[in-house]
Amino acid sequence: MIKLLSVAIFAALFLESHQKTVGKVLLAEVPEIKPQLPCDYPTHIQCWTDWFDRDDPTGSGDWETFSNLYKENPGKICRKPQGIEATTLSGLSVVAAGEVIFKNDATSGFVCRNVDQTQKKMCSDYRVRFSCHPPFCGGGVCWTDWFDRDNPSGSGDWELLSNLRKEYLGKICEYPLYIEVVTTDTMTPAISTGENFYIFNPTQGFVCRNKDQKSGECRDYKVRFGCPCKN
Repeated sequence: MIKLLSVAIFAALFLESHQKTVGKVLLAEVPEIKPQLPCDYPTHIQCWTDWFDRDDPTGSGDWETFSNLYKENPGKICRKPQGIEATTLSGLSVVAAGEVIFKNDATSGFVCRNVDQTQKKMCSDYRVRFSCHPPFCGGGVCWTDWFDRDNPSGSGDWELLSNLRKEYLGKICEYPLYIEVVTTDTMTPAISTGENFYIFNPTQGFVCRNKDQKSGECRDYKVRFGCPCKN
């Protein structure tokens, strides 16, 4: 009887010890699961083409028309762009350049005529790019968190990518493909507010200046960036 009891106790202790060992091994073999940014295909955000500069203002002006650019750059511009961005070759936005622009839309393209400028001034030399919807853009997009580093209480709302990188180390990819901007209170897309923007692109970030608004003050905005998904 004593022998049987001893055997039973030994077996129980061995089983308990074996279970603990197995448990430790199993836990050690479970791989660590790291959270990843969700990858999706945006329907309301566009990607940008390369920059195009087919003309200069030495003649009647700078004519960067969509019809000519589409013919001269086959496969590089979608058939129906959603938007257009124009800057001077030195990087100034249309608002910052302060010139009179004859055309600036995704359907017609961009035209600055010398005859429209004051004091017989010639237009600056401009470059343009167009925004397109997927699938023209390619793969999916991984979004960063929302960032809101400024408010319009000063000269405006300055959400520059260079500043955001410094303040949120490692949180933004090296080459963002997209930028999304909404108001902080109602999540209204910036493009639906009717305000004028000084900078609005994924390579520089976003700036809304109070002096460019009819009301005299920008709304408060937050931004996020779309990055290439890593397989």
